[in-house]
Amino acid sequence: MKIPEYDPNDLGSEEKIVAPIEKTRREFWVVVSILSSLSLVGFVAWLFQIKYGLGVTGLNHPVYWGIYIIDFVFFIGISHAGTLISAILRATKAEWRRTITRSAEMITVMVLVIGGIQPIIDLGRPDRIMNIIYHPHFNSPLLWDVVSITTYLIGSSTYLFLPLIPDIAILRDRGTRPRWLYRLLALGWQGTERQWKILNRAIAVMMVVIIPIAVSVHTVVSWVFAMTVQPFWHSSIFGPFFVAGAIFSGIAALIVAMALIRRIYHLENYLKPVHFNNLGLLLLVMALIWAYFIIAEHLTSFYGAEPAEMAIFYDKLFGRYKYAFWGMVLTNFLIPVPILAFKKTRTITGCTIASISVLIGMWLERFQIVVPTLVNPRLPYPRGYYFPSPVEWLIFIG
Repeated sequence: MKIPEYDPNDLGSEEKIVAPIEKTRREFWVVVSILSSLSLVGFVAWLFQIKYGLGVTGLNHPVYWGIYIIDFVFFIGISHAGTLISAILRATKAEWRRTITRSAEMITVMVLVIGGIQPIIDLGRPDRIMNIIYHPHFNSPLLWDVVSITTYLIGSSTYLFLPLIPDIAILRDRGTRPRWLYRLLALGWQGTERQWKILNRAIAVMMVVIIPIAVSVHTVVSWVFAMTVQPFWHSSIFGPFFVAGAIFSGIAALIVAMALIRRIYHLENYLKPVHFNNLGLLLLVMALIWAYFIIAEHLTSFYGAEPAEMAIFYDKLFGRYKYAFWGMVLTNFLIPVPILAFKKTRTITGCTIASISVLIGMWLERFQIVVPTLVNPRLPYPRGYYFPSPVEWLIFIG
């Protein structure tokens, strides 16, 4: 189903956009029901974990971080899709970004919430989460994490909300339920020249503020690892490495979301091939940057030949975690780069396939960062082993 371009001077243009979306209402609730059921299964698994303790997980000594922290780093990374991509493209006045910014900004807020709850799930006693506020330890990067992510969530929500105000006012004027909510959120918007001037100025301020906040957030996440003396973690390259990986996975998530929205809501005339082509080029650049960081990290460790690091090096490349490592290389570089490097294959389908591959690869990369180091401790403890238990997988799916 094709729908015409939106024309603000055509009073019926808005209805032409709404009509095909209304037809998907039944399918929408079917999908919501399925996903809600999966979330409920994950919640029940978490209650089971709380009742019986972390012994039901695959976590052990010395592997005290597992799939929950992997998911934490992964989802916080994806959150960079909205703020960085949207803000940078807005700052550079790239007009083609107009139809993708809302999706990007929404992804940021959603995955920040998902990522933010992972450390709570990782706690055997989630009731102790407030101790980080009641008894803060300012030398701890974990406290820096809480502060930066909370600031990022507030800033991202504000950056998403401001451009939504005129749209919320449309819902208010249409009498869409719940009317009281849209009336409250519209903040008295009437579309006057003065209101537009204030709104545009507020968006411009948030655009400038949100970029350094976004960069600092994943830098601080990297410091949770890099501030330790664990082999393969204690590295000054972790800050830019994590930020580059976050943008990489964020672009991939945005492309997948756009492909789904375009297909389900029949927005072919709004999310055009040019948008996927341009984002595909950005994804290609980030794939090359990611490969540079991976080579730099492992090459310097190999030449240093420090025994504790070499144990992890060989375990990752040729040992117990070789399939995860080479799977990461395959899905982050060998699959997406050939697809995105040529215009003939840099189609909507090609970009979507490359993006799905990157999302799988970036999760494997987070696994490679967390697990091999912990199973090969620097201290003279026996080597460990870690694989997620069914409880962890159920919570992950939820």
